[in-house]
Amino acid sequence: MTTLVVCLDRTDDVGRKTGLRSPVVGWEAVRALVTDVGLADPEDSGVNSLLETLRVAQNLRDENEEVVVAVVSGDRESMVSADRAVATQLDELVAEYDPDSAVVVIDSAEDERLVPIVESRVRVDSVDRVVVRQARDIESTYYLLKQFLADEELRQTVLVPIGLTLLVFPMLASFVGPAEGAAAITTVIGVFLLYKGFNIDERVTRVAHQVRESLYSGQVSVVTYVVAAGLTLVGVFAGALGVSTLEDTPGVVVPAMQFAFNSVPWLAMAALTASAGRLLDEAIGDGPIRSSYLNLPFIVIAVGLVVRGFSAYFLEQQRVIDPFVVPAYEFGVISNEQFVVSTGERLALFVVSGIVVSLVGAHVASYFSASREEGELADGGPEAPRTGETVSEPSADADSTSELTDGGPPTTPTDAADADHGAAPQSGSESASDASSSTDADSDE
Repeated sequence: MTTLVVCLDRTDDVGRKTGLRSPVVGWEAVRALVTDVGLADPEDSGVNSLLETLRVAQNLRDENEEVVVAVVSGDRESMVSADRAVATQLDELVAEYDPDSAVVVIDSAEDERLVPIVESRVRVDSVDRVVVRQARDIESTYYLLKQFLADEELRQTVLVPIGLTLLVFPMLASFVGPAEGAAAITTVIGVFLLYKGFNIDERVTRVAHQVRESLYSGQVSVVTYVVAAGLTLVGVFAGALGVSTLEDTPGVVVPAMQFAFNSVPWLAMAALTASAGRLLDEAIGDGPIRSSYLNLPFIVIAVGLVVRGFSAYFLEQQRVIDPFVVPAYEFGVISNEQFVVSTGERLALFVVSGIVVSLVGAHVASYFSASREEGELADGGPEAPRTGETVSEPSADADSTSELTDGGPPTTPTDAADADHGAAPQSGSESASDASSSTDADSDE
């Protein structure tokens, strides 16, 4: 079992102070590197990490393990180039020594970010973090605080909210009182923690990037999304307006059903508009239309019908809306009298309509998917020769393959000559032997 004991240096302190290029591999090379780094900067914690690397390697050697000692450094230009340089050097070490596992030695939080790069190439059994001890508690606290302040992301996440709190709280306490000021500060901190916890900043950035790409590429969905947003606002307004017209009703079930009853048509139109824009983008594009985009409008209509039916059922039970009345009409020989649809019949009608619409959508999506597969098969390359068909100018390998697949003797020039001289036909195995002998003779000549 070969173990790679590697010391990571993301900012290339070793190369900057000694002028050496990494990776530095081997016990003697790393031990000489300790002296060079110590003479260049005796206060550098990298000296301790190099010594820790040698100590770990020596302990593993005492346990009769094969050990490869190495120092890998990054680049000073940028963090991306540093990580790529480390990845390249690790690939070289893995290709040359093929280690079974690795022990990583680091001395800072900056170097610890390289651990996933090592884990992606070789199994990491241990991560040894070196902390220089002068006065144990003070040095550890100072080290952690220093590494914390050196991390820009942590500074912005922790120090900025604390600084704003200490700055704003005295002003709020002076104007509105300590309790109100503490409540306002706590609310703002809670919103900020939720904002960071749910990665809302990354999602907003991703949405903005998608919107920018859509605008630059001229996609139809940009316009339909704006229209869908407007219809959504109209639906919310219609639902809120319907709830405001209710009389004092206990509970939240009836207001919720009224809101759904009034807003569902607008929300369904918004979803249909957005899905239609996306479907048009797929149709305009070069690739085939995915079946999910074809089925989505039908699903939206089906869900809208079901939600509308259930909300109407509850509202009609509470006598908030009137029963559904079918008016009398006469069309030629067909006529009917006015009648009232009961509550259960009305709900069943909406539910059955939703199921029928969803089934139609599934059928349409499957039909277009099947048509696309048939088109792809029709546009395919030429068919391969079928087994048993005669191919002009057969080679020896083709004769052998034909014999194996067909079970009959191959037609070779030797057999044709024998047939002209009146020779008796030979068996399949004899023909194969003659063919191979003829091929061997030709090769010898």
